[in-house]
Amino acid sequence: MHKKKMDPSTVVSMIQDYSTLAVCGFTLMGACETLLREIEARFLERQKPSQLTLLHGAGHSDQVNGIEHLAHKGLIRRVIGSHWGLAPKWRELINQNEVEAHCLPQGQITHLFRAMASGKPGNFSKVGLGTFIDPRLEGGKVNAQARENVGLVEVINILGEEYLFYKQIPIDICFIRGTTADEFGNVTMEEEALKLEAISLAQATKRFGGKVVVQVKNYVKRGTLAAKDVVIPGIYVDHIVVAEEPEETHRQTASTHFSPVFSGQIKIPIEEQEPMPLTVRKIIGRRAVRELFPEAIVNLGTGIPGDTIGPISSEEDVLHEINLTIESGAIGGVPTGGTDFGLTINADAIIEHPYQFDFYSGRGVDITFMGCAEVDILGNVNVSRFGTRTVGCGGFIEITQNARKVIFCSTFTAGGLEIEIKNGELNVKKDGKFKKFINDVNQITFSGAIANAKKQEVLYVTERAVFELKDEGLTLIEMAPGVDLEKDIVAQMDFRPIISSDLKKMDSSIFLEEAMGIKDVFKEKRSLHY
Repeated sequence: MHKKKMDPSTVVSMIQDYSTLAVCGFTLMGACETLLREIEARFLERQKPSQLTLLHGAGHSDQVNGIEHLAHKGLIRRVIGSHWGLAPKWRELINQNEVEAHCLPQGQITHLFRAMASGKPGNFSKVGLGTFIDPRLEGGKVNAQARENVGLVEVINILGEEYLFYKQIPIDICFIRGTTADEFGNVTMEEEALKLEAISLAQATKRFGGKVVVQVKNYVKRGTLAAKDVVIPGIYVDHIVVAEEPEETHRQTASTHFSPVFSGQIKIPIEEQEPMPLTVRKIIGRRAVRELFPEAIVNLGTGIPGDTIGPISSEEDVLHEINLTIESGAIGGVPTGGTDFGLTINADAIIEHPYQFDFYSGRGVDITFMGCAEVDILGNVNVSRFGTRTVGCGGFIEITQNARKVIFCSTFTAGGLEIEIKNGELNVKKDGKFKKFINDVNQITFSGAIANAKKQEVLYVTERAVFELKDEGLTLIEMAPGVDLEKDIVAQMDFRPIISSDLKKMDSSIFLEEAMGIKDVFKEKRSLHY
């Protein structure tokens, strides 16, 4: 039997210049820190390996670790990924045009691995049409170096309908992670928080004759692992690396070395939390929560949605009546946020990353709550580029293009906004320096035209106004009690929105300290449904 266990320096020494390295992770979950640190150290000492292509599905860092170890000019010549929001060194390289950078939707990268694994030349999907991924706009090329090179996406026609075709990206070597490997390379994931796209990536790498390297905590005798527990079979695995200093290089999450709660092995009582203070973020979350209904299948994005929808639903005693999901593969339970986004406490199920996106792309989500940075009169939304700073789209495009209802949650202005909430009314004491409702968004991450063509329900919820996307454009349908239409809303926009002939006041209960009574609303909705 070929000996597969190797030390990290030997594995890294085999990586040739100009190779394509694919890694599998979500924030710091799944990060092969032992291997990534070894590449960094070897490059800084010897300038080898160099000129690599880095391919990654989700955002794969926590501001310091993960793919941040590879953010060195000359080490990587081309990066293909979906999100760099927690990767400041990568954002700098991309913005300084020191690496050729391509941004593709997170789910499409995971599905591309599966397509390549089965011998296909790429993957086709409607996801990305009308956004910056569409080659008629930017083709996912996010800096000048990328724009000088051949794109990774084409528009194709199948049976009279337009699709985007995501081209194959041959892989020379991949890093994936498990908890335990036997001598043959059979790998289990009993202590991992997520399954991710590890098996698809391993299969895709083998399809191109590449090397599959697995980092684990434990190394055991062949035949001692239960067959049904094996997630990655040894026939896919070329090399096994046992993590050095696993408390640092094989952390379950950015904040946790290991918790059986996050790997779904135990469930814990959820302590009753103090109600959130009545801030601008809570007001936005409260108005958004009013769109929920019993048994809704819900996706939560980061920012205001991730911070407010769960806690407010809990305060209103309806959290147990909805089904929260996260793009990482977690279903049910209570999602976490920050650098541990993607985790869920007391999940009902943790499935593989690509399968979660199958469900999302197949319109399995009833409502998604997402943040937004910029909105224009056509309902286009930008969350992927802020000025010259590129963060990427992550799973935003797949989810928002296919959810049955989309609720964008944002403050009306940014940069110094001050409000006062008193007697069930909102008073804007000072507006932020930056307008969010502008003539042209910096980058189209959500297409209003595509949404209208699909008759998708889309709302834009802020602390003072609620807009709805209609065929004629962005339409103001609600305003907060206490605000002035012209001074507080229209004057703080670059364009005059369409004003609904049936303009309503936002429910005053949103602006009071006590609960809004959503539980009773759920009872009414349930009786109407049945």
